[in-house]
Amino acid sequence: MNGLRRALRSGTEAAGRRLSGGEPGVLPVVVGVLVIWSVFQILNGNFLAPRNLSNLSVDIVGAGMIAVGVVFVLLIGEIDLSVGSVSGLAAALFAVLNVQHGMAEWLAVVIAVLSGAAVGSLHGFLIARVGAPAFVVTLAGLLGWNGLMLYVLGAGGTVNLDEDSLLGKLTGHYFHEVAAAYGLAAAGSVLCFLVYYRDRRRRRAAGMPHRPLAEIAVRTGAVALVAFSAAHVLNRFQGLPLALLAFLLVVGGLDLVLRRTRYGRKVYALGGGGEPARRAGIDVVRVRVSVFMLSGTMAAVGGLFLASRITSVSQTSGSSLLLMNVIAAAVIGGTSLFGGRGTTWSALLGMLVIQSIASGMSLLGIQSAVQFMITGGVLLAAVVIDTVARRTRREHGRA
Repeated sequence: MNGLRRALRSGTEAAGRRLSGGEPGVLPVVVGVLVIWSVFQILNGNFLAPRNLSNLSVDIVGAGMIAVGVVFVLLIGEIDLSVGSVSGLAAALFAVLNVQHGMAEWLAVVIAVLSGAAVGSLHGFLIARVGAPAFVVTLAGLLGWNGLMLYVLGAGGTVNLDEDSLLGKLTGHYFHEVAAAYGLAAAGSVLCFLVYYRDRRRRRAAGMPHRPLAEIAVRTGAVALVAFSAAHVLNRFQGLPLALLAFLLVVGGLDLVLRRTRYGRKVYALGGGGEPARRAGIDVVRVRVSVFMLSGTMAAVGGLFLASRITSVSQTSGSSLLLMNVIAAAVIGGTSLFGGRGTTWSALLGMLVIQSIASGMSLLGIQSAVQFMITGGVLLAAVVIDTVARRTRREHGRA
């Protein structure tokens, strides 16, 4: 019991030091989600119902996949304005090849995803090798790829997808077995503990400050509480959605790439400045090209999930609203616009905020104009927090 108290006290003190030093972490986002959920639950008792939360967990996936790619671009201090159009183009290519030309579904999916990777690589080459500004290159991409999407769709403008197809099941399939959701929660909790414990062992062996076991236990317990609560809610409706499982695997896998691999360290280093990274021996051109290629790939993947959710592709796919939402999600989730700070979990948390607002507004029957204003206010608050935190880090010599 005394160990638990010490862990809680040390954790609270550490959090206080991080806040005072300009490292708010995910705390503002978590508090924001709790406030949003509390307000909408008070206004409409159906907001926290299992059905609505389950639908919410699927609704965040398509745009969330795209936001994951945007996080990587923001980490190197750049911007990608083309992701919405690239997602629409990939979905259009899949729909036309599969539905209108009878191509095998798996092959159409591969071509759609590869098209996103090719577009991203082209953008990365023009930015990193030619030296063109990312804003201009990706703005041109926004216009050009949207035009190509309209050309691919043709005069009809809309292609309907089969709900029972492989793509349709991406967002329509649920694992109804209770063990599926609880098993995922248990696996996530164990993995969290192992990551914390491995980090502790490495720091201890190197003679560096490390977390006590009691604090690791508390952190793992908090993750387990959230994970098993979510699993319980999902099992009260239809079970674990396949789309959510895929999203969590992508977010978790790419988070490990960022945090635990040499490539991830290069991405963070590049966010601290191109010239220092170059002097440290990093191939800046290759890393930049790879990041934009990843952004294009994730945009294509997200476009397929969005098409699966509504079982159609139309001229409105990849709209400017989607672009604004994915960039806002990355920033709201905690990724810095100045580069070098953020994680893939920022995409999940940010999309949870945005989609929670959209879901609550829909339940209350409030027009979308109000939703845009609220989302804009939340984005502005996130940018202000990021700016103030960066200034605080500078004052503490940590920027």
